[in-house]
Amino acid sequence: MTQTNKTLFYILMLVAMFAWGAAWINTKILTSYVNEFELIFIRYSLTTLSMIPIILYLKKSFHIDLRSLFLVFLSAVVLLFCMKYSILGTKLGTASLGGALVTVLIPINTFIFLSFLNKKTIQKKDALALSLGAFGVLIMLNVFSLNTKDIFTLYNLYFVLAALLWPLISIISSKSKRISPIVYTFYLYLITSILDAVFFVDFKTIKTEDFDTVFYLNMTIIILAATTFGNTIYFLCIEKLGAKEANSFIFLVPFSAISLGAIFLDESISISIIIGTILTLIAVKLLNNISFKRKKK
Repeated sequence: MTQTNKTLFYILMLVAMFAWGAAWINTKILTSYVNEFELIFIRYSLTTLSMIPIILYLKKSFHIDLRSLFLVFLSAVVLLFCMKYSILGTKLGTASLGGALVTVLIPINTFIFLSFLNKKTIQKKDALALSLGAFGVLIMLNVFSLNTKDIFTLYNLYFVLAALLWPLISIISSKSKRISPIVYTFYLYLITSILDAVFFVDFKTIKTEDFDTVFYLNMTIIILAATTFGNTIYFLCIEKLGAKEANSFIFLVPFSAISLGAIFLDESISISIIIGTILTLIAVKLLNNISFKRKKK
């Protein structure tokens, strides 16, 4: 790949990560119009449609084998509840905290889950990184204020649950080797939308008459910019530049969410969120070079 193409991918990834951070602000605004399951259905059903021309343009096959379809179904069930808790946390709490806390917890939780699943021991440097990450998360949750009302809030619980569920999606989807990640994501959103519509959405209660310009603007951004564009560029970047280089851009998401939350939602940027985010991002950076030693029998 030429340096010009690399530069283009870097710019596109910067925009994509900015859109991912903005999605938390869009979600916060949209929760005043629809409930969590209605938002999930509208977002992912329309995203599914928007991905069709992209898949056709990239000349990817829509064919999916039964094993991959089963994995997609499992991922969809997890995604449905992951998004439920993520949206509820954002609705009750702040988009800034959600964008920072969930984003930094996901790679840390993924590392921990994989270490247990692979029955491998964690090295000292990884243990140090995990301890640093845990300390950063505790600061973000304002644990050291010793105010139980601030610590044991419902939205904190929702954010933690969302961050625990998301790694399961990554682990399940990694088992599918016979299908393009973009096509896998297409079916993931499709099945999530169907499950949501069948079991959780009451279409009679959706007040479409309340949808105004603000609703449509934020829904358009979260569908086309954050989900369709953001995910497509992310997958293409993994394919062209490698997973490690692509994942390094995710560090921009928390700061995007924090800054946009302050600008558009007038959310206060607390020193605890800033310090906690920096510490956890350092921990995630250290964990990027994952190295395990097998446990001795």
